[in-house]
Amino acid sequence: MNKPVIIILALLLHIGVSATTNGRYVAIDGVNLVQPDGKKLYIVGTNLGNWLNPEGYMFGFKNTNSEWMIDDMARQIVGPDAADEFWRAFKDNYVTRKDIELIASTGANTIRLPFNYKLFTDEDYMGLTANQDGFQRVDSLVCWCRDNHLYLILDMHDAPGGQTGDNIDDSYGYPWLFESEASQQKFCDVWRKIADRYKDEPVIMGYELLNEPIAPYFDNMKEMNTMLEPVYKRAVKAIREVDNNHVILLGGAQWNGNFDVFSDWKFDNKIMYTCHRYDGGTDRKAIENIIAFRDKTGLPMYMGETGHNTDQWQADFCKTLRDNNIGYTFWPYKKVDNSCFMAGRRPAEWDSTVVKFAESPRSTFKEIRKARPDQRKAIKMLKEYVDNIKCENCMPQTEYIKSLGLIPPKIK
Repeated sequence: MNKPVIIILALLLHIGVSATTNGRYVAIDGVNLVQPDGKKLYIVGTNLGNWLNPEGYMFGFKNTNSEWMIDDMARQIVGPDAADEFWRAFKDNYVTRKDIELIASTGANTIRLPFNYKLFTDEDYMGLTANQDGFQRVDSLVCWCRDNHLYLILDMHDAPGGQTGDNIDDSYGYPWLFESEASQQKFCDVWRKIADRYKDEPVIMGYELLNEPIAPYFDNMKEMNTMLEPVYKRAVKAIREVDNNHVILLGGAQWNGNFDVFSDWKFDNKIMYTCHRYDGGTDRKAIENIIAFRDKTGLPMYMGETGHNTDQWQADFCKTLRDNNIGYTFWPYKKVDNSCFMAGRRPAEWDSTVVKFAESPRSTFKEIRKARPDQRKAIKMLKEYVDNIKCENCMPQTEYIKSLGLIPPKIK
């Protein structure tokens, strides 16, 4: 993609978000999203993955790949006090106002925020066991987005009981949400609480109820698929008790790719759909099923996650998405190494200290003791990691950003 095309696209995407005032919100008009000033909103942006829903690979881990596993590892390697301090520093520094200003500078217009439901409860999560700071974190992000003319999608990446049955939902290997009345009630209660908080906030583009529900690993997958739409309807009903302003986004089953699970798209007048895709072809044929579902429902479709591919693949896929009116937020904004907007450097001895321990057998106390490195050194590594992932210390991935049709930031 040549430079003039990138600049024109980025400028067009970035116009108009400041009009979200006076209690007016992004609306649905057929297959399009419309801003309060009447201009079409074509979503282009990124995901703040790992910030409020840690995933192991973004730290350089393989087997220690969900938040509860990372938290257990941190407590084993440095103790509970240092682990709690690590999580506080991590949340304070992984995403800041500087990061949001940088994202806006590329011409992006939307941020998707993956989060764990526990941030809005008194459950043990990321160093806190009570008085969770979810609203504090989201409130700050809303302010930063408002100041930088960005929309925000709130994505419950980790639901009560787990909706996926894999590491990405921080669960225990099965999507218990669909078999647990208590989990479904908590799911609705948390969404109602969130919607009540942000019902009058025009920076919020919408609420994405679940991320990648029902992984394709289970013998009863088809049976669980029939439960997805009813669970969605139940949550939408809970949200509408307090908020009739915002769009609600529904993802398909099996990695947000199976839309055959839906039969009713008229139960609410502000719903749209979201899909994910990371590989395969890049032409229209590769997303024909997604386009067909979008056209059948007459409602907007948006690619909530894609990426982790070559720059050429990404550029080609983005063109196909643009040509077919499907907006996108790439995954993720930041992680160690590359394949993101901003790459953090691993501390010099990160792999030989923290990664080695994280990947070591630790199923018994004897194994933990045997694998544990010098704790002072481990604490030093965790502090260096936090310092390295600060915006000013990360490395912009210029070609990656260009492949999305955006303008690489100028780092002083």
